[in-house]
Amino acid sequence: MKRLLPLLIILLSVLSCKNDAKQKVKEDADLKELFSLMQGSFDSSIQAEVDSTYYNISLHMYPIWEDKGNFLYVEQALTSTPNKPYRQRIYEVTRATDSSFSSAIYKLDADSLWIGKWNNPKAFDSISLKDIALKEGCDVILKRIAPKQFIGKTGDDTCISTMRGASYARSEVEILEDKVISWDRGFDADGNYVWGAEKSGYIFNKLD
Repeated sequence: MKRLLPLLIILLSVLSCKNDAKQKVKEDADLKELFSLMQGSFDSSIQAEVDSTYYNISLHMYPIWEDKGNFLYVEQALTSTPNKPYRQRIYEVTRATDSSFSSAIYKLDADSLWIGKWNNPKAFDSISLKDIALKEGCDVILKRIAPKQFIGKTGDDTCISTMRGASYARSEVEILEDKVISWDRGFDADGNYVWGAEKSGYIFNKLD
């Protein structure tokens, strides 16, 4: 029996390593799937046609810095004025825990230099992480709820925003195979709604 114990310990250790390796592969596959679903060009034209309270907005999300991790350049604009985007950001998608993912949000310096660069992601090779600023408390934490479907949100009041008299912003996001649903709203210090879509999120259908 004493001779068998070392062999059993070795066998259990080998099995544990194999299970850990399988779990890591699965986790990497989940992160890769989420990152892939977020990529592409989208717009809210269908929603805008059905409900005039929603604008037709274009959304472009394309990978940059592919050798540094999972980074996306994100640009949003009214489809009628594509050269005047109202939001330009860089997202970094990582695993947060065994069952969740984080989409951290960064601001760019000199936004005007990057308008339309979603069509030329290599342009971002001229800058690095030190040239962008993390928006503290604004990361979106996402969880898978089904194959090719992730849902997430920011903290309730952690993302500071001063736009239109707001004290903080809140974002709720759903990522699917053919669309992204995003509901961004601003609230004042008393928790009163001050900006953003009132009824529900914008539905951005994938174009490519």
